[in-house]
Amino acid sequence: MSHDARVRRPHVDPRLLPLLWLGRLDSRRSIELSIPEARARSERAARSGRDLVMSPGPRCIERDILVPVGGTSITVRMYWPNSREGRAGDRRPDARRAGAPRPLHVFIHGGGWCVGTLYERDPRCREIAVGADCVVASIEYRLAPEHPFPVPLEDCYAALCWLADHGGELDVDPARLSIGGESAGANLAASACLLARDRGGPRIRHQWLDVPAVDLTLGSPSIEEVPDGYLLDRHAIDTYLNCYLGDRALASDPAASPLLAGDLSRLPPAWVTGCAVDKLRDDATRYAAALRSAGVPVQSRILPGMFHAAFAFTRILPAAKQYERASIGALAGALRTVAA
Repeated sequence: MSHDARVRRPHVDPRLLPLLWLGRLDSRRSIELSIPEARARSERAARSGRDLVMSPGPRCIERDILVPVGGTSITVRMYWPNSREGRAGDRRPDARRAGAPRPLHVFIHGGGWCVGTLYERDPRCREIAVGADCVVASIEYRLAPEHPFPVPLEDCYAALCWLADHGGELDVDPARLSIGGESAGANLAASACLLARDRGGPRIRHQWLDVPAVDLTLGSPSIEEVPDGYLLDRHAIDTYLNCYLGDRALASDPAASPLLAGDLSRLPPAWVTGCAVDKLRDDATRYAAALRSAGVPVQSRILPGMFHAAFAFTRILPAAKQYERASIGALAGALRTVAA
């Protein structure tokens, strides 16, 4: 088979083919949707299909809190592992607290900076909380185009700082802090790490970046090499970027495209993952390589046979479940002790 033929017909895990067919059908129907319509469709799809592709996750203690950002407030959903219900469930100042506080992992959902909700990733946050024995804080940042760049990033960074400053109230150890996200959420997590370094913010021990969008100039070869029809098409990418950036010239701003930052040194050790059949694949490989060149410890991989977001389909894809266990294990190891 020629190289061109391989590009036209990438290998996809057979278990994903029914979802791929449905996704292509939905993509044809939704190409002309407005952002509010796309949000409504995404939420309906999540509520009807989330539990078909994702394991529900273990029980946690969950609570939504309001965090002040930029003169307003946003919701942050907290997940405490169930084994400390007495501690996390009783938030009175005089509540009895036995044992050391847990580490904190800040999670940022994807959705092209324009769609996505806390609900969609509830199962994954539960798995992380219990699997890594940490508290997870999932951020509901404000969305574009109503709130374009840099508002979503500043929301996430402000929430990160607030959570670190209020560790005592939340029963978390701000000295054992990590951040991560998926796709646009991974973009925000990577950029938040840069802000924390440059603004003297919280010290972050680990950054976990799944299918990150880190070059918004679309300079990665996979943008063109991976064809449309694999759940993240070029039209969708352009729509999201137009909404998020407003002016596409802002794509070269390192706060929007962390891969383009002149200095990537002194950033947290990174876990960076891409999917083989994903237009963002080379963003992951290029960012991992750039971090390594800057002296940052990196563990990276490309998941074969998977398209964008398939790494989270833990109910139907054994490889996704294996990946979830490995990534949570890496997080647990990074948060186990405080670095000197």
